[in-house]
Amino acid sequence: MCVGHLGIQSHFGHQNRKTKEVNLLNPCTIDTIFIKTHQPGAHYAKPHFFVLSKGLNSGKPSNEPFTNSFVLVFQTEAQKEDIFWIAMSLWKSKFWMPFLRGSVIPFLSLYEFKKEFNPRATRMMREHEQHHKNIQALKLLQEQEAHHAKNIHLINELRNAILMRYRMK
Repeated sequence: MCVGHLGIQSHFGHQNRKTKEVNLLNPCTIDTIFIKTHQPGAHYAKPHFFVLSKGLNSGKPSNEPFTNSFVLVFQTEAQKEDIFWIAMSLWKSKFWMPFLRGSVIPFLSLYEFKKEFNPRATRMMREHEQHHKNIQALKLLQEQEAHHAKNIHLINELRNAILMRYRMK
């Protein structure tokens, strides 16, 4: 089994850009991912996903950009997929709640996100086979949830159609 550390490269400041590299993403190869604040209208050529940074859903990952979000850019699609599910599990488990700042509109700072995300993702990637089994289970559960939601929607439409008959009479 390969063991490594999550590699994160980040950009700070506007004119005075410093780059900080921290280790590995895929446990079998040394690669770097970039985590930075997403600028609306920016396009990314490499595989990437976004993480919401403001509101009570801070930490929520998505393939579509949020107005207030961080972007994580990867070297390969496989790396993106692995880390996306780690981000999803942290958000679903409400991991980010203690790190939210602000009283009116809570937000997650880029510094806190990087500081906490790196060790968590590294720890989860060390058990790569178990991580992939967990991803498969989560995908299956998500498919089942979508299937049941569709069925509930159809049941509600049928109920409404039956009830509309009484309204028409």
